[in-house]
Amino acid sequence: MPESEPDPDPELRGSWTEPEVTAFLQEATIPIRLATHRPDGSLWLVTLWYRYRDGTLECATGASSALVRFLRHDPAVAFEVSTNDVPYRGIRGTGTVDLAPDEDKAVLRALLERYLGGTDSDLAAWLLDDDREEIRIRIEPSEIYSWDYSERMADSSEDTD
Repeated sequence: MPESEPDPDPELRGSWTEPEVTAFLQEATIPIRLATHRPDGSLWLVTLWYRYRDGTLECATGASSALVRFLRHDPAVAFEVSTNDVPYRGIRGTGTVDLAPDEDKAVLRALLERYLGGTDSDLAAWLLDDDREEIRIRIEPSEIYSWDYSERMADSSEDTD
């Protein structure tokens, strides 16, 4: 799949400004939920680590994964990054995916740093094994919708003990 330039202006809707969306995506270490289509047209949902760079979301996964096969068949995706604790807030959107080899596992290494704080773990050693081929998934958003329930849930997040 050829590498393309990210959409410079995805449609942005919801409660946050573009700088607020960017800050959330850069600061939150919440996995992204990524929905795609299987070749038979049915939906497939996965959860992946991501990083936000230059207006795109980047993930990594094994080259032999079902997800890579599905994305090669249809690069259209929907995604969500949202908190799991009250008050709920986050972003969701749609976009297209560009797949490429993760050269020297650079994206994977960055994700291990971001989510695990480094590469000194059994999981990191397994993922970084020389025999494991990694693919970089770059999501180019076409629309992003943000929401933030902090105000309406303010009394729900207080300690009630």
